[in-house]
Amino acid sequence: MDINLNQNKNLKLFKIISETASENHQTVFAVGGYVRDLLMKRKASTDIDFVTEQNGIELAKKIAQKINPKLKVSIFKTYGTAMFKYENLDLEFVGARKESYSEDSRKPAVQTGTLEDDQKRRDFTINAMAISLNNENFGELIDPFNGKEDLRNKILRTPLEPHQTYSDDPLRMMRAIRFAATLDFEIEENSLKAIKDEAQRIKIVSMERIMVEFNKIMLSEKPSKGLKLLEETGLLEYILPELTALKGIEEIDGQTHKDNFYHTLEVVDNISENTDKLWLRWSALLHDIGKAPTKKLVEGTGWTFHGHEFVGSKMIKNIFKKLKLPLGIEQKYVEKLVRMHARPIALVTDDASDSALRRLLFDSGEDLEDLFILCKSDITTKNYSKQARFKKNFEYVQQKIKEVEEKDQVRNFQPPVSGEEIMELFGLKPGREIGILKEKVKEAILEGEIDNDKKQATDFVIREAEKIGLKLTK
Repeated sequence: MDINLNQNKNLKLFKIISETASENHQTVFAVGGYVRDLLMKRKASTDIDFVTEQNGIELAKKIAQKINPKLKVSIFKTYGTAMFKYENLDLEFVGARKESYSEDSRKPAVQTGTLEDDQKRRDFTINAMAISLNNENFGELIDPFNGKEDLRNKILRTPLEPHQTYSDDPLRMMRAIRFAATLDFEIEENSLKAIKDEAQRIKIVSMERIMVEFNKIMLSEKPSKGLKLLEETGLLEYILPELTALKGIEEIDGQTHKDNFYHTLEVVDNISENTDKLWLRWSALLHDIGKAPTKKLVEGTGWTFHGHEFVGSKMIKNIFKKLKLPLGIEQKYVEKLVRMHARPIALVTDDASDSALRRLLFDSGEDLEDLFILCKSDITTKNYSKQARFKKNFEYVQQKIKEVEEKDQVRNFQPPVSGEEIMELFGLKPGREIGILKEKVKEAILEGEIDNDKKQATDFVIREAEKIGLKLTK
């Protein structure tokens, strides 16, 4: 079968590559994800991989020279690859190879091979297709494993025996699940069984590489598909056992609780309908992580998870460390949302006082809107009248918060009286008294004792300072 490249926007580039390969007596093929996406009519990838049955580095240098002698070619001799950027494209060239693996490493021993050898080492049939850019059969689809048929049937299948494929490079198990989630494909039955059988091999893969795939699952349209597959295959137990600990419904004396694992997946899907923010989605994934360690059956009350939001927030740093996720702004943001996710719910059921609303505004700061997205996503009841009532209550609280914010301006609270001004008023040097007085001003504003106003705050400071024996200097 031939692929018509005449209308392809990269035709000019492909012709240059074809001519250069011919001049240098080399073969050349476009392979992998670019071919898959082209056949699926997906948005064209900006990464294109090319295979030659000769020297990939030499071919890349010749092509770059022909396009523009000033193009910088990055060479990776260990892998026999070379890359350069052309317009908005990342082009990578490699010599065809065959691979063999040892038991304790996913880094293969590499030998020179043919195009067929190279296609055999690919992860899935849909990624093992190639398009010839050679003069004699320009545009021919080379598809030895019926990848085009698997594309049509939305099936993920390995070119070779799946146990061997996944054992050789266990990261392929994560990639299988990532493709299933992002492309909405099904993993072929034998392949799925092989992932379950080989799940323990994921331990030899670096957590950084695992998280690249995991985050792509988290950013998919419906992350629960990938997360369920991770749990079903046993991979999630090796990656995030704190999450699998939420699975199951315990019953004692007829008292049960909901399955917090599947509830969490619903919350992640709900939030994904409203945001593409990766770390907000992570907040949904981890929002109930503290429920396993706080689960308790209380006589006369039933199952409780008292303080789970606080316990969960304390677990975030260690989870991020273990998963090699960023330990800075991102971790603190997730920690904060997990800690605060029950706060707005309490205000919904209360007759929310202005003081409680001011404190929520102060504590959430710039993340208030994200907190509300998380809280609304946490409504997973199947009772539609309850669902509507909860959402209406949230909207009521949001409106009240908006009114309080406009009046009191406490979201990004800056004390109306600064530490320097307090020092000047009482002739003080920096010390603990300054911090005490600033804290008292903040509390008075949040409690509604005074407005967020400079004069009221100054008068308040003077009164409070007198109580601890401080006198005005003027």
